[in-house]
Amino acid sequence: MVKTYSELYHEVRHALFETQGADASQIARELVCAASGLPISEIVSGRTTHADAAATQKLQSYVERIQNGEPLAYVLGEWDFCGMTLTVTPDVLIPRDDTMAVTELAMKKAMFLSQNPRILDLCAGSGCIGLALAHRVKDARVTLGELSPAAIRVAKKNIVDQRLTGRVNCITVDAMKPASKFLGTFDMIVSNPPYVTDEEYERLDPSVRDFEPKMALVGGPDGLDFYRAIVKNFSSALKPGGFLCFEFGMGQHDAVREILEQHRYTVLQMREDTGNIIRAVLAQYKGEEA
Repeated sequence: MVKTYSELYHEVRHALFETQGADASQIARELVCAASGLPISEIVSGRTTHADAAATQKLQSYVERIQNGEPLAYVLGEWDFCGMTLTVTPDVLIPRDDTMAVTELAMKKAMFLSQNPRILDLCAGSGCIGLALAHRVKDARVTLGELSPAAIRVAKKNIVDQRLTGRVNCITVDAMKPASKFLGTFDMIVSNPPYVTDEEYERLDPSVRDFEPKMALVGGPDGLDFYRAIVKNFSSALKPGGFLCFEFGMGQHDAVREILEQHRYTVLQMREDTGNIIRAVLAQYKGEEA
């Protein structure tokens, strides 16, 4: 029996309710829209719009993936962040609201940098932070630095899709090694590095642990390996008086502050996320000691 998209929507919502609860309706809408290519208004109100076999089969595959615990963003292949729709795959972390804290902190400072500022988004993943900065700061030249070849492919696609190829580039950079001199110097470095501890990783929700890239999550025994490495390896890539913005995990703010202050940074501001958790820091580099 051929069903309308409206009927399929109600079936999917019912099928997902047990595992997704209150989110079942929204997820069902997203899945039916993705499978059909139709707007939700047509699906909900256009009860005579019948689903073809290909869309029905695709939708069933989507539902099974959700039921197996796969995050919606990976099923859809895209996710919205800071007004952008970005490609996401299991090779990159899913952009989350938590990351808006460091993004907004960096934006606020970047608006007052010198003309044509150079900004490095280190451990860039999908490139969500750097691309958001490039959108907001119209004269900024942004470099997305990432180690994973697969993540670089995603970031490069997002640069093209956001029509920012003139001001944003993506290169291979290892945050755990000294910055190459060919990078030059930057007015600002912003980074959302791996910060989950080894112990915390084992206790992560399966939707994160089983699907998102481990190399983008785990930051060593105390979760701070990348913060130590970045201030050691990349301070030389900051211009005199340049700025460094970090995202970090819950409860890590004091440790990150200490790392920064030990390496001649002045902490200017901490910022909370939407859950009132201190999540990001802005610091200014004093430069090397004379």
